[in-house]
Amino acid sequence: MALAVSVSPAPRTWRGPEGLRTARTCYDHLAGRLGVALADSLIEAGHITLSPDGGETTASGDAFLAEFGAHPTEGRRILCRPCLDWSERRPHLAGRVGAALCARCLELGWVQRQRDTRAVLITAAGRRGLADVFGIAAAW
Repeated sequence: MALAVSVSPAPRTWRGPEGLRTARTCYDHLAGRLGVALADSLIEAGHITLSPDGGETTASGDAFLAEFGAHPTEGRRILCRPCLDWSERRPHLAGRVGAALCARCLELGWVQRQRDTRAVLITAAGRRGLADVFGIAAAW
C-alpha cells in the first residue's frame, strides 16, 4: 500500500510573544528585530563585514564603536560573527562586538531587561538613540 500526501507550503508565521520577537538577548548580545536592525545598520555604514564564517570591524567601525562607548573586550572569544536570529531568519551580531553593543545599550538605558524572560524593552530614550546613532527608526 502506498500513501501520497500533498503538502502545500504554508507561510511561516510568528507565534511567540511579540516583545520577544521585537527585542531580546541571545546569550549576551541583542537579538530579534532590534538585533537584526543593529547588524544591518553597521553593515550598511561599512563599520563591519560579515560572512558565514565570521566578521570583522573596519577602521571606521573601530572608531564608531569607540565613540559610542562600546568597547569589545580582549580575549580569545571571536571578535564578531553572525548569529542566525530564529524569529527573523537573518543574522544579528554575536561575539565581543555583539556583547559590547548590548552592554552599552543597557548602560545607556536604551533597553531594559524584563523579569523572567530574555525579552528586553526598548525605552523612549532607546528609540531616540537608536534613530540618532544607528538610523533605526522603526515603530518598536
